Amino acid sequence: MSINATLFVQGIVFLLLVLFTMKFVWPPIAKALDERAQKIATGLAAADKAKADLSSANQRVEQELAASRTETASRLADAERRAQQIIEEAKARASEEAAKIVAAALGEAEQQTVRAREALREQVAALAVKGAEQILRKEVNAGVHADLLQRLKTEL
Repeated sequence: MSINATLFVQGIVFLLLVLFTMKFVWPPIAKALDERAQKIATGLAAADKAKADLSSANQRVEQELAASRTETASRLADAERRAQQIIEEAKARASEEAAKIVAAALGEAEQQTVRAREALREQVAALAVKGAEQILRKEVNAGVHADLLQRLKTEL
């Protein structure tokens, strides 16, 4: 065989191999490559969507944090105002209680003063009677002279 016939036969075999490959081998490989490209595109789209979702979630989180900070500051301010109000109310109640205690103590002191004066009047009256008894050297009848003793008590 000559070299030309060999080249011609090899060309035909090569052409048959290319046709066979294009008909039976290449379509499944192309299909697999297309599916893989589609999966990659879907994955990239999902990643972009997840990235966008993460960005919006971060924005929502920042908004919520800002709102909670504002609310916390507001609650702290309210708590401080309430604490000041409670302190003022307690001071007012304490002042009222102190005034009541002072008034009660003054009333008690006044009552004790009245009782002491009354007791002193009784003692002075008794001393006056004893003094008069000693001066007269006779016994004074308290029942008979009760009116006299009562007037003496009121004068003292």
